[in-house]
Amino acid sequence: RCQRWVENCRRADLEDKTPDQLNKHYRLCAKHFETSMICRSSPYRTVLRDNAVPTIFDLTSHLNNPHSRHRKRIKELSEEEIRTLKQQKIDEAFERKQATQELNENNEQNTVSEEGGEEQEEKAIPLTLEERENKDYLKSLFEILILMGKQNIPLDGHSVDELPEGVFASDNFQALLEYRINGGDEVLRKRFEMTAVNLEYCSKTQQKQMLEICENCVREETLREVRDSHFFSIVTDEVVDIAGEEHLPVLVRFVDDSHNLREEFIGFLPYEADPEILAVKFHATITEKWGLNMEYCRGQAYIVSSGFASKMKVVATRLLEKYPQAVYTLCSSCALNVWLAKSVPVVGVSIALGTIEEVCCLFNQSPQLLVELDNTISALFQDNDEKGNELKKICRSHWTGRHDTFEVLVDLLQALVMCLDAVSSDLSVRWNNFIVGRAFVLSSALTDFDFIVTIVIMKNVLSFTRAFGKNLQGQTSDVFFAAGSLTAVLHSLNEVMENIEVYHEFWFEEATNLAAKLDVQIRLPGKFRRAQQGNFDPDMTSENYYKEILSVPTVEHIIQELKDIFSEQHLKALKCLSLVPSVMGQLKFNTSEEHHADMFKNDLPNPDTLSAELHCWRIKWKHRGKDIELPATIYEALHLPDIKFFPNVYALLKVLCLLPLMKVENEKYGIGRKRLKAYLKNTLTGQRSSNLALLNINFDIKHDLDLMVDTYIKLYP
Repeated sequence: RCQRWVENCRRADLEDKTPDQLNKHYRLCAKHFETSMICRSSPYRTVLRDNAVPTIFDLTSHLNNPHSRHRKRIKELSEEEIRTLKQQKIDEAFERKQATQELNENNEQNTVSEEGGEEQEEKAIPLTLEERENKDYLKSLFEILILMGKQNIPLDGHSVDELPEGVFASDNFQALLEYRINGGDEVLRKRFEMTAVNLEYCSKTQQKQMLEICENCVREETLREVRDSHFFSIVTDEVVDIAGEEHLPVLVRFVDDSHNLREEFIGFLPYEADPEILAVKFHATITEKWGLNMEYCRGQAYIVSSGFASKMKVVATRLLEKYPQAVYTLCSSCALNVWLAKSVPVVGVSIALGTIEEVCCLFNQSPQLLVELDNTISALFQDNDEKGNELKKICRSHWTGRHDTFEVLVDLLQALVMCLDAVSSDLSVRWNNFIVGRAFVLSSALTDFDFIVTIVIMKNVLSFTRAFGKNLQGQTSDVFFAAGSLTAVLHSLNEVMENIEVYHEFWFEEATNLAAKLDVQIRLPGKFRRAQQGNFDPDMTSENYYKEILSVPTVEHIIQELKDIFSEQHLKALKCLSLVPSVMGQLKFNTSEEHHADMFKNDLPNPDTLSAELHCWRIKWKHRGKDIELPATIYEALHLPDIKFFPNVYALLKVLCLLPLMKVENEKYGIGRKRLKAYLKNTLTGQRSSNLALLNINFDIKHDLDLMVDTYIKLYP
């Protein structure tokens, strides 16, 4: 299309330019286009139709103007080129006529009012020189802000404390502004050439206003795709600190026009301590500020830190009350056992999880510490090299997110304590003061009996859900069959609850044996004994105390959480995974999805033909050719060439893959969460910005500078 524009403009000097160069550095005035080629749907700007080509040119006026004769070189056309151009004009005239007829038919009811509006728009007053210069100036500012966001450059430069009194230093934004002026930006130079060197070129307030517009425009690109897709799911990550304030990262899942399941980061939500207020603000932000219709939400999941689980559960419950089809599920990126452990409302478990994270973080910060730990493991597991090598490999991964985290920790505990003791008591200058100090503190925490008994009990309780949770993060067939095994898991846990005294006795004995290995004294927690203040019950033993305070509430909570997160509606949805041909094949094509698909009836294009369509779908795969493999995932099924002939099946598969429990099969479409983690890891807490974060995480999303400028002028005239 760029080539056709250049040909019609008769600009021979531009013929060797690439489309990217033409797009970036050259503009064509709207007066060269027929009015039928211009869409007036946007109140902010002129939008061309996809097939728009410039056809209106005055190619003779320059002959009468001696000053403009050498400005453009006019290409002489041959007779063949003239005939081709005439034919193009005839074809385009026909297309324009059709487009005009369609437009008139669509707007019959509002003919008079719309004609008046168009006349007013067509007679829009041209920009004055001052207005044009102001728009160019704002565009330069927006370009700098977008660059800073994409490259993760904080707005602030040197802090006041770093500078001697009376010395002025530009912040990063002003420094880039000055660099651009020195690089030849005439618009900025003219604007600031008479401004004092030690004055701000752009105030903090204006920067904040412009950043908010950048953030909204970039977010809107993603939200537009979500709305076009209709159905979506909401996922939040762990609460994070943004410049001293707690925020909740929000991601959205949807299936795009190319049938790809995507998970994109769309922003931060300020966190509220009161769960009811948080629920109201969460709903208002998604619906009012971001413009998503929650009637189309088909799933919600919340990855939480310890202590936040109960609050986010209130949010989930309130949304479910309003939107029953927004199924509350686990998130595919979080192991079930880790999620369950973080949700246990026992202080000792939260403390243990925090200690585990700190230990993992310390060893990951220092390669020397990992080598020291390897040597300790080798010494402890001399008789079992295979086990020792496996533990060494685990230590070099993020093992705190595994399904068997507590099992790994129990196996590693002795090696961790010995290694940390050796580091904290080393009198040489091999370790710096920070590592020595942290090693001493963490060694003391790991050798506390309260910690030991907590991790042993958690290991044993979560052993009943480990295989179940692992299958939920497996292949589609594993997820389908895992849903059917939930009853057995709950039965096992209920049996444990009924015989909790017997089970707890075995668990406590294991904890005391581990404590004896580490020379840890078995006793009640000091905080409990201090709280009694002389009213201590002599019959209260350590074993009874931990049964009442830890084992019983943990088992009860896990049973209830499994029932809540795997509701009847959620299980019904997972049963529909038998639509995936590989699952269908494992069931010998004897499936009955229509019984479970009732909950999605309103989401289907032709619900009346569902039964017949499902029958055809089964027959298609049952009688396939010998060389045809059964698609193993929803992703593969959605990309089948003939899926368009099964509209109801396509709709069902599309909604099913939106469930946060289902993993994003193609990694490049689930990159939003990884970029979020990278941003948080690479940016100091005080330098984080919710606006710049969105630009950095979504650096590859297209942005419209003209729209940003027009929006800014409209909001801040």
